[in-house]
Amino acid sequence: MNGTEAAAAAAAAAAHRAGVTVSELHGLEEMRDACRVLDRVWRPDPGNPLITPELLRVFAHSGSYVVGVHRDGRMVGFCLGFLATAGLHSHIAGVDDTVRGRNVGYAVKLHQRAWSLARGITAVTWTFDPLISRNAYFNLAKLGAAASEYLADFYGALQDEVNAGTETDRLMVHWDLTGEHAVTAAAGAPRTVTVDSAGAHAVVGLDAKPDGRPAVGRRDGDTVLVRVPGEIETLRRTDPPLAHAWRYALREVLGGLMAEGHTVTGFTRDGWYVIDKRQERQA
Repeated sequence: MNGTEAAAAAAAAAAHRAGVTVSELHGLEEMRDACRVLDRVWRPDPGNPLITPELLRVFAHSGSYVVGVHRDGRMVGFCLGFLATAGLHSHIAGVDDTVRGRNVGYAVKLHQRAWSLARGITAVTWTFDPLISRNAYFNLAKLGAAASEYLADFYGALQDEVNAGTETDRLMVHWDLTGEHAVTAAAGAPRTVTVDSAGAHAVVGLDAKPDGRPAVGRRDGDTVLVRVPGEIETLRRTDPPLAHAWRYALREVLGGLMAEGHTVTGFTRDGWYVIDKRQERQA
């Protein structure tokens, strides 16, 4: 079995375990269903839709990645990716609350990987909010992607219910589809790091004070640990000033380290970015 066949088999197995089917969309009514999924997930201002069915059809017809996720005959997820300089850029994805926790997102990304490899595309990029711990773990550990750039307030002010009232900092990630980390992740082995494995010379660049506020620390060690809160989405609703404080602190510390050329080498299950300068020197 070659790499493309193995990727397709891994994608099919992941979809089966999640109890969904993942397939390309073509017809205009399918595009309308996809927009309804995005509306349920992101809840945008009705006067400012995230995307239109007509534009989705153009993307699909021109060869982009336009995919729906179905369960029991109903579309419950969607993903759009388009061709870019690096390969494929995965622009937006979402799944219904009805299938959260079933590893549907993982099934979609493995489908995207197989789709790309079948077309000779070996890299996928996308962005995510670096304050959302579960997304950081999913992207950097479970998929084996690598953080490549910190983008401050990338989209500006967004008016959907998920992002309203917060600056839209993002981490750009680069997924080397044939690299060791992606191959082992597709086989079900995440890229695991822990705080304990950081070594005796690790320093804490960002942590939480006892009252939950961010505490900026040191950045001069061989390894720098950068914490994010466990439930930033809850904080945005219950304590917006505290959520803003975390945004600015993470921008200062993680964004600052990446601007200096340092590389995120992992993300722990309990919410720490790991910047290991020793690996940089060895490379």
